[in-house]
Amino acid sequence: MPSGTGASLRAGLRGRYTRWRTLTGAWAARHGRLAAGLHQFVVFGIKQAWACLFGGLMVALILASHAWYPADAPIARYDALTIAAVLIQIALLWLKLETWDEAKVILMFHVAGTGMEVFKTAVGSWIYPEASVLRIGGVPLFTGFMYASVGSYIARAWREFDLRFSHHPPLAVTAALSVGIYVNFFLHHYWWDLRYVLMLGVAIAFRRCWVHYRIDRVHRRMPFLLGFTLIALFIWLAENIGTFTRTWLYPNQMQGWELVSISKLGAWFLLTIMSYVMVTLVNPPRPVGDA
Repeated sequence: MPSGTGASLRAGLRGRYTRWRTLTGAWAARHGRLAAGLHQFVVFGIKQAWACLFGGLMVALILASHAWYPADAPIARYDALTIAAVLIQIALLWLKLETWDEAKVILMFHVAGTGMEVFKTAVGSWIYPEASVLRIGGVPLFTGFMYASVGSYIARAWREFDLRFSHHPPLAVTAALSVGIYVNFFLHHYWWDLRYVLMLGVAIAFRRCWVHYRIDRVHRRMPFLLGFTLIALFIWLAENIGTFTRTWLYPNQMQGWELVSISKLGAWFLLTIMSYVMVTLVNPPRPVGDA
């Protein structure tokens, strides 16, 4: 594999996209506010899809393997998903779509997610019904990549949208909340469930925080809490795909599929906050106006 090939491919794709965006942006500017707004919406969607690349590929693999993976294949479906996830991660690093520092944080989230999965499956919160070789206890190893995809999305969106923040809480506060969130995922099985206390803590800490994101030339903004609630909503939708394909199942889905409880949205919101805090270990939040 020639040195620099990944960087050259990435630069080529970036160049084509920039030319397309410039040409279509100029056309939209000549055709009024509606066309300009539509252009911004399309560019926003493309950037979001690019940021979701790892998670989107994992969801696509889950759907495809559910529909077409042979039942008599020599490699179990879960193991094939694990191998595919490793290859995707290698490709992202080779193409320089993720930095090594980001990969380290994503690995941290992978380990944290796998640890939680081992515990949760042991206490019967959910199960992975198929056999596999590459697993720890009742947890196939591809599941850690599903958690890591959340960190991957945040890290990639950070770059694509040049994220800046106003009224961001101190990192000591966000780190304490993140530790509390992770501990509560285990502790609530034996003690009080503090998720609503933690959600209140997140709401208070980030109540004045705004995320400033750039679609094209100028930064726009949205409330931090709204942005991360929307991320949690999309993860909840992806979880419904996972359970629909019987990749994992909750106890109430053993006899037939049903929608994942909307109460899980709160858990995903907290997990998203935890993932965000891990990413800030590599990318400290930059204030608005910082060059």
